Amino acid sequence: MIIGITELEGRSARKTTLKADLVVVGGGIAGVCTALSAAREGADVILVQDRPVLGGNASSEVRLWILGATSHMGNNNRWSREGGIVDELLTENLYRNKEGNPVLLDALLMDKVLSEKNITLLLNTVVTDVVKAGGRTISSVEAICPQNDTRYTLAAPLFCDASGDGVIAYQSGAAYRMGAEDDTEFSESFSASERFGQLLGHSMYFYTKRCTHPVKFVCPDFALKDIKLIPKYESIRPDQWGCNYWWLEYGGNLDTIHDTEIIRTELLKVIYGAWNYIKNSGKFPEADNLTLEWVGNIPGKRESRRFEGLYMLNQNDIIHQRIFDDAVAFGGWAIDLHPSDGLYSALPSCTQFHSKGIYSIPYRCYVSRDIDNLFLAGRTISVSHVAFGSTRVMATAGSGGQAVGIAAALCRKLSCLPADLLEKDHIRLLQQKLNLIGQSIPGTKLNPKENLASDARICVSSELKLSELPGNGEWLRLDYGAAQLLPLRAGVSYSVGALCRSAGKTRVTVELRKSGRKGNFTPDVLLERREMELEGGIRKLIVPISPLEKEDAYVFLIFRANPDVEIALSETRLSGILSLFNKFNLKVGNKGKQDPPKDSGFDSFEFWCPERRPGGKNMALSITPALDVFGSGNLVDGTTRPTCMPNAWIADLEDREPLISLSWDQPRRIKRVRLFLDNDFDHAMESVQYGHPEDMMPFCLRDISIETEEGERYGQVKDNHNTIVSFEGNALTRGLRIKVAKPLENVPASLFQIYID
Repeated sequence: MIIGITELEGRSARKTTLKADLVVVGGGIAGVCTALSAAREGADVILVQDRPVLGGNASSEVRLWILGATSHMGNNNRWSREGGIVDELLTENLYRNKEGNPVLLDALLMDKVLSEKNITLLLNTVVTDVVKAGGRTISSVEAICPQNDTRYTLAAPLFCDASGDGVIAYQSGAAYRMGAEDDTEFSESFSASERFGQLLGHSMYFYTKRCTHPVKFVCPDFALKDIKLIPKYESIRPDQWGCNYWWLEYGGNLDTIHDTEIIRTELLKVIYGAWNYIKNSGKFPEADNLTLEWVGNIPGKRESRRFEGLYMLNQNDIIHQRIFDDAVAFGGWAIDLHPSDGLYSALPSCTQFHSKGIYSIPYRCYVSRDIDNLFLAGRTISVSHVAFGSTRVMATAGSGGQAVGIAAALCRKLSCLPADLLEKDHIRLLQQKLNLIGQSIPGTKLNPKENLASDARICVSSELKLSELPGNGEWLRLDYGAAQLLPLRAGVSYSVGALCRSAGKTRVTVELRKSGRKGNFTPDVLLERREMELEGGIRKLIVPISPLEKEDAYVFLIFRANPDVEIALSETRLSGILSLFNKFNLKVGNKGKQDPPKDSGFDSFEFWCPERRPGGKNMALSITPALDVFGSGNLVDGTTRPTCMPNAWIADLEDREPLISLSWDQPRRIKRVRLFLDNDFDHAMESVQYGHPEDMMPFCLRDISIETEEGERYGQVKDNHNTIVSFEGNALTRGLRIKVAKPLENVPASLFQIYID
């Protein structure tokens, strides 16, 4: 037994000093991605999180879905789900947890971080102070963990603030912004301060559970009693739960840092008042057997401090999709601003305006302009308040975080500071490393000079020549416009046949459109329009397509709405081939067409979006001549997802065990083979609540084996569900054979890229 001894002069908590290459403060999605990417590149990382779980707003403490450029699949950003570690986390969460249990996401994030030997994880640890070595350098941060009664000194040559509120950036003295800029500073036409106020507020959610018997609810005294104080109270219903209540938002008129506890208390009042309305108003008898299973105890924060970097992204960069030489990430969520009165406002709870495609985020937005060894990640990055309405979402934040992690590791290897990476050769190296983990930076490709597969002769057992998407007897009624995205070669005249059915005589409007900007998927350029007659019954409509003049591109074959007409569908699904619909998605402000206010700076255009599986089937079509765009040359073109074209090798649908052979004139030393697969970058893969019909994407190759020309096995995987599959070894050989299996009966084998080093 240990007996304590009185020490009247007092005692101090245990003190520990830890050193690393990089200290990351904040364990949300941005911080986790920063830590993982840096650690995997060989950097020693300390990850500091002030909560008992990782994930921030995505964790079980808040329970918000992870989203980014896909925007619930409700915009025109095709194949835009963030790659790299963000994709890895979402894909793995889908595999383990397709129902969207937030507790299981907690476990996944912990699993990923604890598996990295280069990460020291400090949970329940709060940074209290910053120690500087001169005016522009942080030497260490002080932190305390009440759970183990330990005070830490965390020292490193590099730091990343991914804390959301900018804990260390603020204490270090870095320049920051809080609130909306004057619209003249960046010539931003969307005047946020006039229409919405200065800040976005906080939200908290609740979950319900259905019991086998009636459950009463006794309302606490602190709850909001007059539910009609909430102008949109009629949207409170028993069939809504979790982050469907994102609009229960408060605090935009307060200090969203120092008034957080006031905001939290008000949100608790609202939640219990809302539940009292559901249970005790008498309007919802279907709620008798419902009980309140969970209420958030910490608010999900949207906005607080933003720090000034070497560049500040603004509305014009997003809307005009400005090209940056130092691009390292991309975004695509709408510019999404909310009234500062939040749930007490009679205005729409959010106003979302989209660009016509994804936009790039430059490296300079992640580097402090004042503190030489400080990176920014997550909500703290260098953007205007209006641009922040888009960059703030978690998948975009995570994508930036992994860029910071790779950059930090590169700084250590090159013995330089963050700003020094802006030298062109360093930026190109950073972009290459990011694309190798799947970042897919717009306007960049994998460097073929470093890919041994680029020098190989490649032979495949088959290549898809798409002449038909066969019908299966299912029909789609044109209650809304429907389109098929077709990748066409320039200079080729095509003829496409579609089976249509009508009860009587009618007409259907058929249009051919493409995007006015390369790489976008907004059909804003009309190529041709035809009115085609239907006499009743089934008829095959033949649509001639004039040759594209300049370059290969996706063309939209559009059938305008006519509820008297049906179109035959196909069960066949292919990488890079997609059907789209001119419907609405009110979650992201999509009413079928964007009609922005005059002089707001946004464009007016139609939304053409996919449906989620098991819907979203392709149209049954015949195509003459066959689409010859899925050849083996795509395997080394440097792209790892569909962009202006599918960019995939696809085997013939009848080829059940395709083979890819690579050969060289001289023996090559093979140290690693990376395969970039199709995990459907168009699917949003929301992390919680939504639930998904599959735990594996239909296009993803499950079974892969690689052997040398001499017949020795180099690597094998079965039941794969990952986007990037990496095989490591040390073989000297003149050739490799990659054997794969057709993933599903109606889905042929496909592969974006082979990268060998």
